[in-house]
Amino acid sequence: MHGSVKYLDSKSHMDDVKIVKTEALKKAADVAAENVLGVKPGDKALIITNPESNVFSISMAMYDAIIECGGSPVIMVQPYKSQLDFAEKSVIEAIRSNPDICISLSAEKLGKDEVGIKNNYKFGDKEYDHIFDYLYRGKMMRAFWSPSVTAEMFSKTVPIDYSRLRKECTGIKEILDKAVSVHVASDKGTDLTIGLRNRLAEMDDGDFRRPGTGGNLPAGEVYVSPALGSSQGTIAFDGSISLEKGDLLIKQPIIAHIKDNFVTNLEGGEEAVILEKTLQNGRDNALAMVKSGKLDPIAGDDYAKNARNLGELGIGLNRKAEIVGNMLEDEKVYSTCHIAIGANYDDDAKAMIHLDGLIKFPTIVAMMQDGKKIPIMDNGKLVI
Repeated sequence: MHGSVKYLDSKSHMDDVKIVKTEALKKAADVAAENVLGVKPGDKALIITNPESNVFSISMAMYDAIIECGGSPVIMVQPYKSQLDFAEKSVIEAIRSNPDICISLSAEKLGKDEVGIKNNYKFGDKEYDHIFDYLYRGKMMRAFWSPSVTAEMFSKTVPIDYSRLRKECTGIKEILDKAVSVHVASDKGTDLTIGLRNRLAEMDDGDFRRPGTGGNLPAGEVYVSPALGSSQGTIAFDGSISLEKGDLLIKQPIIAHIKDNFVTNLEGGEEAVILEKTLQNGRDNALAMVKSGKLDPIAGDDYAKNARNLGELGIGLNRKAEIVGNMLEDEKVYSTCHIAIGANYDDDAKAMIHLDGLIKFPTIVAMMQDGKKIPIMDNGKLVI
């Protein structure tokens, strides 16, 4: 496909979608198909995207790369979706068909699953509120998702040393899986203890070659859900922060006070005010769904409460990533960690939002059951 294509979009109306084709983008797509997804002849792949030049261009590059590997790709284009929007029903049904590979390349978000939120999908003792998570975490498909990705970012940060990344991810996961808690500190004022009992870390190591594996591209982090009610202290977000729509570079640190895993109050400048508004919207949106009958009242109370929950600690490991004001790349930056407010990845604290906030040059120390302390990062430098 060449030139430009026009699509009707609820946000951009009849904007031109220009197809970007560069050798760097082709190389990155080839790496993603061959080294990350391990596409095999006959693999059925679903690519979900929006009518926006960056994500549509990457989708076309992935389409071509999958065909070259012998796979069978299909592209679906839906209108732009924000953090609080629902995916199109046809998109949810396409995911429900359980392709071998599912790729979400969205200008903002894939969109929530209205049916799944109202009636969770059950797999063993786990419950999921999105069909994508149910099929991927239920080990039925492999996947990657890249919200707000750009062609430049994809080209720069996907062709990396995956052997090194996978080794570092494995080393950090082994420590976090055995730790009872972890302490995070920074020179801007972060002083936070996060409980990890009965939690297992996950690796976004770019190895998505088996059913049940997946993560972001760009890859490059280890992340874990804090144990419920376990986190105490203070966070000083000083890199960037996710909001209801888009991400924000932080000029004045946002200070978040944490008690029993919940944000009790925020301090700072304009950025703190904007974040507080997003947290309120996350709560109000859940209550509105209860009022409209789209969410059970008991579940709705949990969704509303968890808008202020600490849902994730992540450690960035991609040495080609830079802080650019796009959280997809920012959270992978080496020498940073991020803490998310909202839903967690163990699916026992559901929320309408998941807002990552970056901390630069952290010192991270894991505490073990026997009282031993194991350093992971020292002022942003990996020490394992």
